[in-house]
Formats: sequence, structure tokens, C-alpha cells
Amino acid sequence: MAVIEVDDLVVRYGPVTAVDRITFSADRGQVVALLGPNGAGKTSTIETLEGYRRPTEGHVRVLGLDPVADHDRLTRSIGVMLQGGGIYPGIRAHEVLTLFAAFHPEPEDPDVLLERVGLTHRRRALWRTLSGGEQQRLALAIALVGRPEVFFLDEPTAGIDATGRQVVRQVIDELRAGGACVLVTTHDLHEAERIADRVVIVDRGHIVADGSPGELMEAPGSPEIHFGAPAGLDTASLAAALGAPVEEVTPGEYLVRAEGSPATVASLTAWLAERDLPLADLRAGRQRLEDVFLRLTSES
Repeated sequence: MAVIEVDDLVVRYGPVTAVDRITFSADRGQVVALLGPNGAGKTSTIETLEGYRRPTEGHVRVLGLDPVADHDRLTRSIGVMLQGGGIYPGIRAHEVLTLFAAFHPEPEDPDVLLERVGLTHRRRALWRTLSGGEQQRLALAIALVGRPEVFFLDEPTAGIDATGRQVVRQVIDELRAGGACVLVTTHDLHEAERIADRVVIVDRGHIVADGSPGELMEAPGSPEIHFGAPAGLDTASLAAALGAPVEEVTPGEYLVRAEGSPATVASLTAWLAERDLPLADLRAGRQRLEDVFLRLTSES
């Protein structure tokens, strides 16, 4: 049996349908990234799974429990990491973990958790004096304190520096290895590509893609070549040389709408070499998760 089950879920706010009959599941030992643009229905779905919102239609189950009817039982077995807020600003890092540990029968040791998220040196710091990234790591520690089986992590790497992201990735890897089920929402598509076993993309209340990052990135899409070069290239001249449209999508970042064949790549590099221009970040063929996301959410 799946740990998380979402079956034909509908969530409406008056005349507005935020979630429109979506179905997906998640298993133990699996990290699932729920992705989508703002207003896609991610938060409504997560709040329903956490038991803070009733489905308008359909049903959800977490560990076989109804998140609303069995809310008291379920809260003992889930960990929730919010993106921000909800913590008294005058409480110290160690104190807040000690407080939340008191709500559980067999909690993690607060000192061990602080070390696990790299905040031992900030154990006596007030919440309000922590940086945004440190607050995120402490929020993750709060989600871990009750030794839950299922985790809902909202933007776990938002505002965190490179070292902090490594800490969060390591914790998520440990949770997966320990058999926990982790449902992550994030706007960092590169991060989702790295940490998720499975990706569910929602847009305007519908699921538009569901599969492993590899499966989604290998799915058919528009043939493209991406490359970096000095800003302001003569894209008309390059397009004529390649026989394909060329667009400067951002300063110094270019998109060629053509198959990444050796002949096309050779023509591109030759055109740049003739003008003594450097080439950077050439990528042909395989899409990134970001490419898939942007294509699907703009088409739906």
C-alpha cells in the first residue's frame, strides 16, 4: 500500500477550482517532488494531505489514515516543514527543539538534531537573529524531531547557501535510506532534479507530467541546442549559417531550435571560431527538468 494516496482530488474555493481531479501516490523510501508554477494547486494539495483542508471531491490517505477524520493519530507520524513563520521570534534554537520534542513520546535528541542540520554553534541564538537559511535548517530539524514516517517539506532549500543545501540534501538522502516517504515542493528545478526519485508537475489544477526525472528529461520535446557566448551576437547571421532559428533568451544565453546533430554543433562552433568568440555551456539533445517544466506549463 502506498504511504501517500491522492485519488481524483478536487479542491474548490467558491467558484474557483484550485485542484481538478489529480491522482498520484508515493511510497516508503521515496522522495517525490511536487512542482508547479504559483497558483498551480500545490499548496492546496499539501494542505489537504496534512489535514488542514477538506477535499471538495475525491479522497486522500496518508499511512492509510484520513488526514481530517484521523488528524490526531496522523500528526504523530508526519513531519511538516513550513517555508517560514510559525515560530516565536524570541525563542532560542535549542529551546524550540526541546519544546517540540516534548510533544512526542520518543523524540530525537535536540542536540543531535542541531548537529545534523549544522546549527550546533547557533544553539543559543534567538530565532529572529538566525539568517533565512539557518531558519530553514532549524525548521527542517523541527520536522525531524518526532521521528515521523512521512515528511512534507515546503521549499526546503529556499534562501539557503551552498553549504546549507548540501546539509539538506544529505538529510533527505538519510530519510530516503531510512524508509521515510518525503513529499517536497520547490521552485528550484535543479534541486528537484538532484534529490527526487519521482516528479509530479501540476499546472492549473491538473497533473501535466508524472515520472522520474530521467524519464521526464528523456521524453520527446522540441529539438534544441543551448549555449553560452558573449551577449549581443548577430543571431540573424548565425541562424543563416545554421539554417535554424536562433534566440538570445537572456543576455549571453542562446537557444537554437534545431536537432543537436554533430553537423549543426560543428557549424555553430565554426561560426564562433571565425569571429574569435568563446563558447560556454553547450548543451544539445537531453533536456533539463527546467526545460520540460517550462514547456509543459506554458502549453497547458
